[in-house]
Amino acid sequence: MKQDSPIIRRKSRQIMVGNVPVGGDAPIAVQSMTNTNTCDVEATVGQITALQEAGADIVRVSVPSMDAAEAFGKIREQVSLPLVADIHFDYKIALRVAELGVDCLRINPGNIGRDDRVSAVISAARDGNIPIRIGVNAGSLEKSLQRKYGEPTADALVESAMRHIDILDHHDFQDFKVSLKASEVFMTVDAYRKIAQQIEQPLHLGITEAGGLRSGTVKSSIGLGMLLMDGIGDTIRVSLAADPVQEIKVGFDILKSLRLRSRGINFIACPSCSRQNFDVIQTMNDLEARLEDVNDSLDVAIIGCIVNGPGEAKVADLGLTGGSPRNLFYSAGKPDQKLDNATLTDDLERLIREEVARRKEQEDSIIARSDN
Repeated sequence: MKQDSPIIRRKSRQIMVGNVPVGGDAPIAVQSMTNTNTCDVEATVGQITALQEAGADIVRVSVPSMDAAEAFGKIREQVSLPLVADIHFDYKIALRVAELGVDCLRINPGNIGRDDRVSAVISAARDGNIPIRIGVNAGSLEKSLQRKYGEPTADALVESAMRHIDILDHHDFQDFKVSLKASEVFMTVDAYRKIAQQIEQPLHLGITEAGGLRSGTVKSSIGLGMLLMDGIGDTIRVSLAADPVQEIKVGFDILKSLRLRSRGINFIACPSCSRQNFDVIQTMNDLEARLEDVNDSLDVAIIGCIVNGPGEAKVADLGLTGGSPRNLFYSAGKPDQKLDNATLTDDLERLIREEVARRKEQEDSIIARSDN
């Protein structure tokens, strides 16, 4: 059951983070950040690889020291995803990672000292076609703004961002993106809405320090959802005290729910009740675990009984309606075959993978014909 999306995206300037376009009419990028010790090159490369397999477009890596900068260079050599170096205060680290192939510098110009240091970093970014991300966080506002506002507010976040933007403007550097993050949803949303009207650069969305897997997912979904519905946002990061891979999965689920981007199977499943003719919850848990490798966009309805099952199955690509003594499987909205409970999960996995393969074959055939 689909309705046209009402979302009209904010028109922003497009920048390139490695080979990933950010802003303009580019798809909203999903990113995460490593939580390994950057100097542990093997562990960090392993985590970036896992994030890439989960669908990450961009990964941020903390670079707090020169040793970490040298490790970053080794990491850069071993991974293909665009990497953002997260740097605070020390401009020399920014200059070093620029030499080592960084794709974006997350550095606030106002925090790195004298104008000659700022100028050196901006020159390195310009020479290397490296964009800058200005990252304002409610937990680390400038002391002058803390005194002015008394506590973090949306206006304080915007004023902080504009200070850094003014520095880049002074150096005629426009290839940057901006984030204004707080752990409080309304403050974050208000800040993004305000700055979206003042600049043309892309915006990186996030609710910072959102919490654990469950609470952080809820908080991020609400905050990012409000902004995305406004058409605001060019990249997103779901900040969770959890495995970073979960951030990518939740990020895509948010975009998928708003039909802004699709990756993997969109399951429509009932919460189950006493009418169910098979164990809906266990079936869903098994299918999600087994089909994590499927990146193709597909709507699959798993409904436990005949009350809502036929209606959902008819508008999904594939669907299952619980029935006694056997469950009815739908393909392209039409009844296709009956499935037994004893082999239900195995049968569903097989049928879903067959549909994915059929679509891939069809796409390859179309491409082959167009090439000829």
